[in-house]
Amino acid sequence: MPACAVVSFRLGGNDGVSVVAARWRRILERLGWHVFTVAGEGAADRIIPGLGIGAPLPPASGRVEEALADADLALVENLCSLPLNLPASRVVAAALAGRQAILHHHDLPWQRERFAHLTELPPHDERWRHVTINSFSARQLAERGIAASVIYNPFDVDALPGNRLRTRQGRGVAPAAELLAVHPVRAIARKNVPLALEVCETLGATYWLTGPAEEGYGPALEAVLDRATCRVLRGTLANDADLYAAADLVLLTSTQEGFGNPPVEAAIWRKPAVVSNNPASEELRALGFRWFYPHETDGIRNHLAAQEPEAQEMLDHNQSVAKQHLSMEAACRQLAHLLNEMGLPANR
Repeated sequence: MPACAVVSFRLGGNDGVSVVAARWRRILERLGWHVFTVAGEGAADRIIPGLGIGAPLPPASGRVEEALADADLALVENLCSLPLNLPASRVVAAALAGRQAILHHHDLPWQRERFAHLTELPPHDERWRHVTINSFSARQLAERGIAASVIYNPFDVDALPGNRLRTRQGRGVAPAAELLAVHPVRAIARKNVPLALEVCETLGATYWLTGPAEEGYGPALEAVLDRATCRVLRGTLANDADLYAAADLVLLTSTQEGFGNPPVEAAIWRKPAVVSNNPASEELRALGFRWFYPHETDGIRNHLAAQEPEAQEMLDHNQSVAKQHLSMEAACRQLAHLLNEMGLPANR
């Protein structure tokens, strides 16, 4: 059985890269691969601390080469895409030189203002293939002389619903009378918490932020939340199905996203979503999703107040779009095709 190493800064968490990496692992196993994970932190089969975001020292090259020695393929999840630990990116790229690898790009340096000056990433080798999670990133790579395939993030489109009443009661939210808007993101500047709060304040909704503050955003977050005039909840759940079951509305007000999983998950679990205008969200809208923009508060109110079947028509439509375009099966077909192009096995 061929072996694939999934390599990233961190794995096993609720961040988008970890979630998608876990789904790709399931797809690779379905295609007949033995998969093991290598990361700097989190939950992984092989932990190399120097790979972690912000690690004080990079890993020794020999340590990385040893961890990847028995892999026929490396799937590199964003570690050679964003310079969150540039020395580690260099070590991994050197260890993979001349070997089969897929560099899976969730973000690219020039898409983040603080990294826009860096031109070193992503690295390239003639035996590597590049995959982006959206078309605009593929176009940007092409402009820099790197060909890339596009595989949208896959989802379990037949996921079972969670327990709405139990989850709301557990968070002290009224069963029906309280409007609950969930913002299932890490708290960093580009997630635009102030705009999410503005939407909640306008609607009279309770705001639930699930992720922790990262990238030094903690003090700014606390200041923003202290000024909020709506009720604020914090903390995540182990079960995403319960989170979406509890929600009346899902928020993704980011200024920039590589993809943006929450509104797709909202579609799968039949919840309306408020989504900002950015390249990733507009690409997904072009698939057919019907999401509200943050300024469309009258439309949001009308939808939430609508009676059956009018209120369900949009939810039916969004769920259908997700099943058509963003299923695990769709990604499995695309990844199998890519592996075959690389001369690697993909037994479906």
